[in-house]
Amino acid sequence: MGCLSSTQVYLGGALVGAAAPAGGLRLKAIAPAFGICSSSYSLQRGFKGLCVFAFSGRNDRRTAVVVGSDSGEGEKIAEGLPLDGIWNDASEKKKLDVKPTRRPERDFSGTPFVPVYVMLPLGTISMKCELVDADALREQLKVLKSVNVDGVMVDCWWGIVEANGPQKYSWQGYKQLFQMVQELSLKLQVVMSFHECGGNVGDDVYIPLPIWVSEIGKKNPDIYFTNRKGGRNTECLTWGIDKERVLGGRTAVEVYFDFMRSFRVEFDEFFVSGIFSEIEVGLGPCGELRFPSYPEKHGWRYPGIGEFQCYDQYLLKSLRKAAEARGHTSWARGPDNAGSYNSRPHDTGFFRDGGDYDSYYGRFFLKWYSQVLVEHGDHVLSLAKLAFEGTYIAAKVSGIHWWYKTASHAAELTAGFYNPCNRDGYAPIAAMLKKHDAALNFTCVELRTLDQNEEFPEALADPEGLVWQVLNAAWDACIPVASENALPCYDRDGFNKILENAKPLNDPDRRHLSAFTYLRLSPDLMERQNLLEFAHFVKRMHGEAISELHSEAEEKI
Repeated sequence: MGCLSSTQVYLGGALVGAAAPAGGLRLKAIAPAFGICSSSYSLQRGFKGLCVFAFSGRNDRRTAVVVGSDSGEGEKIAEGLPLDGIWNDASEKKKLDVKPTRRPERDFSGTPFVPVYVMLPLGTISMKCELVDADALREQLKVLKSVNVDGVMVDCWWGIVEANGPQKYSWQGYKQLFQMVQELSLKLQVVMSFHECGGNVGDDVYIPLPIWVSEIGKKNPDIYFTNRKGGRNTECLTWGIDKERVLGGRTAVEVYFDFMRSFRVEFDEFFVSGIFSEIEVGLGPCGELRFPSYPEKHGWRYPGIGEFQCYDQYLLKSLRKAAEARGHTSWARGPDNAGSYNSRPHDTGFFRDGGDYDSYYGRFFLKWYSQVLVEHGDHVLSLAKLAFEGTYIAAKVSGIHWWYKTASHAAELTAGFYNPCNRDGYAPIAAMLKKHDAALNFTCVELRTLDQNEEFPEALADPEGLVWQVLNAAWDACIPVASENALPCYDRDGFNKILENAKPLNDPDRRHLSAFTYLRLSPDLMERQNLLEFAHFVKRMHGEAISELHSEAEEKI
């Protein structure tokens, strides 16, 4: 190693600071990878006895590490301290002032208006279909209105509304909520949620599928998605029964249509008033158009590749028909070398570079598997368009960004997105949505690839690359694209990343998101500093000037 005489060294976007005596100090070791920090930092004071330190982590939690000192020993100094915290060297305990210097911010004044919505808590409506804590919610909605939020999103749960019997619908809690939102002159995005709530990231309540559906499932568990070992996932119904009359004489798509039609009739006055800006149609787990390939309740942990979910009798029957039509009956099976939920691609014969995913059989299977996904969306959205004629409809697609930098894109494949490095798996989905004049709602627009590489380098994730691919697939198909954040976001860097994706810089066609929905209304969002930052974000999404934004927002909050 060479000698350092400067007090600061920058490595990429991260600061690696050096405090060497005037004559310089030879470094004995420097830790090889601390990742890239999301902001640059500068030292305001020098210190003795410590040669090199590094910060790692995101804005809310940083770690300082001694990677070289006059004693030649590396050690972690402190973790999870505030930015102006105490950092001790090997000999003397001194205070360092570490002050963030933000990147120059882009001016979004005069850019296209993008409406901002806020998701309501999952438990806004109780299992008895009653509005929970209406007075407190009203006050929170007033606060959102004060910072110019355009509207809110709420899940309309199948497991609540049609809980007790087929076609026995209970809507009273939702009617009270819609009246409240209308009185405050806010808009509504409503999600037709045909899935279970509970067991996934961010789920803080448990809402099962309707009781009568669960009773049918006890007698016929093949109504649920099933993995290779026979494990059933009760989060939603398998797409194999979309046209099978196994739900008390109705097919799954008929059940979904009856539910949507009941909603349309019950809330006709609100449709007439124009309060509903969009109806998002749930198409799978978490309301997303994907197979439930990575369920946490079955032991999956990030960044596992997940498992194929096509082993119920109905999807296997479909696979057999496809294999017979192709003239290869031996292909009527799922891959036997695709690993398990927490496998890595390179550890499997199917997903490794040069693996079976790109063989004749592999291409046949993956095309069939992804086509099942597209056909399910096609079936349900065709009926949604009929039920909600004259109202915008949308479908949500999940942002599966881990293993995106590998050839196979294994985690996307098990979820039903046939998107290896030599194929665009999102264009067929965009074309299907175009057929029904449906918008695409995509997640993870706040994530930065460098942050993911810092926190989980082994995942070979690329959320920015994935977002860019999906947005362009949708824009090329000439369909509206909306988005939402995948994880809670309160900091300027996260909001800036959303803005960059919402309004791409120097796009000759001035393409932009049609709407953004923030996940989600919570006590944390209502904290003053977080709310000020959010108000700043809303103004910029609206294309307004940012001068004195905080002073304006402070007067309202």
